[in-house]
Amino acid sequence: MTDNRIYYPQQPVLPVSYSAQETKTAGKSANNSDFDQILTQKLNGVKFSQHALQRLQSRNIELKPEELDKLDTAVNKAASKGAKESLVLMNNLALVVSVTNKTVITAMDGASMKDNVFTNIDSAVIV
Repeated sequence: MTDNRIYYPQQPVLPVSYSAQETKTAGKSANNSDFDQILTQKLNGVKFSQHALQRLQSRNIELKPEELDKLDTAVNKAASKGAKESLVLMNNLALVVSVTNKTVITAMDGASMKDNVFTNIDSAVIV
């Protein structure tokens, strides 16, 4: 006669120690946090709509990195005050910005600003 019983090991199965993996993850998380900060900083910057890009190009307006930083700071200030659509005036430029989307809607230079009426804005930031 054959013995059809199943035998289980007498030694209990214990969970694996995670200390080695925790040290690996801790080293990676420091690098990932730096990367995450840089990524969110770049993603949270001001974007330009297609219309705004066309306006900037047709009027030969180029924004330097310092000006983009000033624009980003101005949009963040407007957001902290609860603005939704803002007019940002800087360096003989007028930029209408959707603060909630952090997107420049339209842009114009000093010559184009004359005799214009800006509508649908709830704030203005002068840089």
